[in-house]
This record gives sequence, C-alpha cells and structure tokens, in this order.
Amino acid sequence: MTDTTDEARPTAGLAPAHDLAPAHDLAADLLTAEARRDPYPFYARMRRESPVHRSAQGIWYLTRYADVEAALSDLRLSNDRDRMTRAYVALGGDLKAFSRLSDRLGRVMTNTDPPNHARLRKLANRAFTARRVEALRDGVQRIVDRLIDEAVAAGPTTDLIEAVASPLPMSVVCELFGIPDGDRPQVKGWFHRFGRLSEDIDKSEAAIEQYEEYLFGLVQQRRREPGDDLISALVATQAQDDRLTDSELLSTCFVLITAGDETTTHLIGNGVLALLRHPDQLARLCEDPTLIRSAVDELARYDTPTQAIVRVVAEDVEIGGRTLREGELVYLFLAATNRDPERFEDPDRLDLSRPGNRHLSFGNGPHFCLGGPLAKLQVEVAVSTLVRRLPQLRLADGQALEWRPNPLQRRLSALPLTY
Repeated sequence: MTDTTDEARPTAGLAPAHDLAPAHDLAADLLTAEARRDPYPFYARMRRESPVHRSAQGIWYLTRYADVEAALSDLRLSNDRDRMTRAYVALGGDLKAFSRLSDRLGRVMTNTDPPNHARLRKLANRAFTARRVEALRDGVQRIVDRLIDEAVAAGPTTDLIEAVASPLPMSVVCELFGIPDGDRPQVKGWFHRFGRLSEDIDKSEAAIEQYEEYLFGLVQQRRREPGDDLISALVATQAQDDRLTDSELLSTCFVLITAGDETTTHLIGNGVLALLRHPDQLARLCEDPTLIRSAVDELARYDTPTQAIVRVVAEDVEIGGRTLREGELVYLFLAATNRDPERFEDPDRLDLSRPGNRHLSFGNGPHFCLGGPLAKLQVEVAVSTLVRRLPQLRLADGQALEWRPNPLQRRLSALPLTY
C-alpha cells in the first residue's frame, strides 16, 4: 500500500548541485523503454556502480537493502506533505498541480511524520485489527469465485487485470467499510480516477472532492447508526480520543479506502505473470497449496508494484559515504533492495519457499504498510483460487504486455490470459 500522491509526483526537475553526479546518469536509464519492460538489470548496475546515486536532476536514488532499510526508519528522511511540496518546488517547473493535489489530500497519516503520524496511526491500528482482516477471508473467497465465474462464462480468454485483479480490492474495501451496494458503481468511478492522478489534475481534484463529501455523509450516518464496519469502528475510536479532528478522521478513512487499491490489483497481476513465466514454481504451488502464504511474500519480493517511495531530507544525513542535504528528494527503491544479493541468496530466482524473506515491498519502520495484511490476504485467495480452478491457465498467444510508464510503479495495463 502506498501514498496516493505518488501517482502525481514528478520524476525529474532541477536542483542546486551539492554533490557531483557521475559522468553517466544511471537514473536516466530507468526512464527508457527497456527499463520499463525489465528494470531489474538497471537496478543491479546502480547497486554495483552508484548505490547512493545523485541524478542530474538533483534527486537521490538508494538501491541497497541495508541503506533503504535504515532510511525507512530514519526520521531525518521525512514524509511530511509540506516538506515534500517545498522540495518539488525547488526542482523548478510548473508544480502547481502537485501542490493543489497535496492540499486536497490533506494531512493523512501517510503524509505526516511523528508525532502526528503516531497519533493518526494509533487510531487506525485500533480499528484495522488482524481479527477484522481475517474475518474477511470467506467474503474475499466469495468475491474471487464470482469474478472467476464471470470471466469463464464470458469466453476462453480474459484480461486478468480487468476481470479479477482490479474489481477485487474495490469490492473488498466496500465490504470492509460498509459501502452500500447501490453506491459502489460511483465509488468504482472515483477509484478509477484516483489511479490516474497524473493524467488530469482537474478531474482528479473533482473526484477527490466528491469522494470526500460522500465519505463525510457516511461518517455522519455511522455516528447516528453504528454498524460492524470499519467506518463505525473509526468513529468509535474518535469518541475515545478528542485530539482527533473530523478532518483527520475523514482523511484517515480516505487513505485506508484508497491507498491499497492499485497496489493490490498489481500484486495479483505481477504475481500471476511471474508464476506463468516460472512453470516449475507454478507446478510446486499446484502440487502443494500450503505454499501459498510463503508464495505471496515471494511474489511481492520478486516484482513489487511499488518500485520506489519518496522521502525528503529534513536534516543533513550521510548515507554510504555521501551527504544528502536538507530539502533534497530521495527515492528509496524497494524493488532494487528486494533483488540485493547482499540480502537475498540468488535474488533473481523465484523461489516460493524462500527462507527468511524479509523483503521491503510493504516498507519498514513507522510507515510500514498498515494495509499489508489485507493486501496479502486478497493475493493469497486470488492466486490460490486461480491455480486451483484454472489448471490450464497460460498467457494468451500473440499478446504483447504493456507496462505503465511511471518508473516509481510497476503496473501492467492488461494481462491477457487463456484457460
């Protein structure tokens, strides 16, 4: 699960040079078509040649596991919305759109630092419990079975993203938050808009405003008539903590509902693709379904949708012998750390029973992904059910795969399959 504003964050700009970049800017390679198809050889080169890399645009790229793991817990690397906005302004160019979007999203817990982050996170932790997530398992199974039934009935081929991976997390979130059936098509439309924040900032702002108004109405209704849903649990938690404002409650609902949608979709898509490209591992899972939990972690490690997350330097910090200055942006490449041979044996090999698989796909430290267990539950149910029910599943012939262009994310536009 990632910060919703990552879609809108620029990937280039200008900044004053506090440190000289190498003669060849390895960061520029990540914007190529070749890197879009397979970024992992480029990460390997960056880890070898310039693991703490300052790009020609003045942005730092961290690719080693040890550096990124430490950085995720280092409060000198900030996720604060205001600091982030100032850092992007310092890059130059027209960044009004990003600033407007940032203002609309408000101070959600993913965009704050301690102590405010800890206070908001505590609220969410009280309501978003492991028991509540596990209680969704039967419902997730019913949704997955229905989506597969519909896909099979439609014909011998399907786009897994459109048919299963995209509608699943939205349906699960609607169940979790008690969103009425009649409202779900409209909510789906807003979700679709959130997944394309950088394409049209005006439409994105309008969708966010409409969604916030809708959530406000739900919060008010649950205050009057509480139920067994997560919004009711959050409202009850707010009543126990008068430091939490209505705006913060609304922002917490917003981020919990939206932030994991695209990530879960593409964990399923990337994971199924990895299995189909590694038939030996797919056969292992078919023969031993109990591998599914370790398989989900390995699939998340192997090709995570969240390739990198963004931080801004709040106080000068030395990493890998280089000094990162206050106000500079830092990209923490989680995907590169997950293939670091200093941390993982034979890291480019998919191994569904990999021991000690402490990947960083869900982050680490104070911003460790709150929705990680829910995302993993959905991937577990979706992948195990696909493997069990569609044993002849394979990539559709003659269909080229297209990856979306954002180098901070790894998301398929479609995954055509036949069965």
